[in-house]
Amino acid sequence: MDHDHPTDSEPEPRFRIRAAHTEDTVTVYQAYGPEIGAPAARTGRFPEVWKRDRMTWIKPSFLWMMYRCGWATKPGQETVLAVDIRRDGFEWALRHACLSHHVPALHGDRAGWQRRLREAPARVQWDPERSLRLGPLPHRSLQLGLAGEASRRYADEWTVAIRDVTPLAHRVHELVRAGEMEAAARLLPQEPPYPVADGLLDHLTTGATDFAADRYSGSMSPKSQVSMANSPSSAAPVER
Repeated sequence: MDHDHPTDSEPEPRFRIRAAHTEDTVTVYQAYGPEIGAPAARTGRFPEVWKRDRMTWIKPSFLWMMYRCGWATKPGQETVLAVDIRRDGFEWALRHACLSHHVPALHGDRAGWQRRLREAPARVQWDPERSLRLGPLPHRSLQLGLAGEASRRYADEWTVAIRDVTPLAHRVHELVRAGEMEAAARLLPQEPPYPVADGLLDHLTTGATDFAADRYSGSMSPKSQVSMANSPSSAAPVER
């Protein structure tokens, strides 16, 4: 039996944000090479080499981050950071985000969606959440891309703390490889449903089941899934 985040008896909604959070902050994950990851974790701030004029993708799901970075083994993603950011900043980004795929029920014609996507300081992708074996689950995990104003605010205003969780990634991976799934599951960060105000996600979820393609889904093996995550793809967020 595979394991993922603890669940209750209620079916998991297809679109819902799950994240470690406090009253004031929410935890998101990113993976970098040591030249960025080490000083960021040491000082709690992103260093100058971190380009604030480029798009950066943040992920509230620890396991989706593991899928994307191959358990911190992918070149340039050897350091996994847990970044605590202000909830008001996170929600500002959601409020100003545009879906990264055209959905006629939400956007109308494609030209209008393309214009909104260019102008939006943030974009959202909903990709299949991952199990401990990195297999796709039926419900979706949020990825939030930040550009321009949002990227600068993230680095210089919203970030409260940065922690290096690479050792945790390695330890969970070791347990999974050893088949000790219960022990691995106990180490996962707790990611309960994130409370959102009514209507906050309407422009990011209504009609979203009309997506033409389910990226990162399918019946491939976990090894192939990790390989896919480590391969360039126009559908995948580009890691910083």
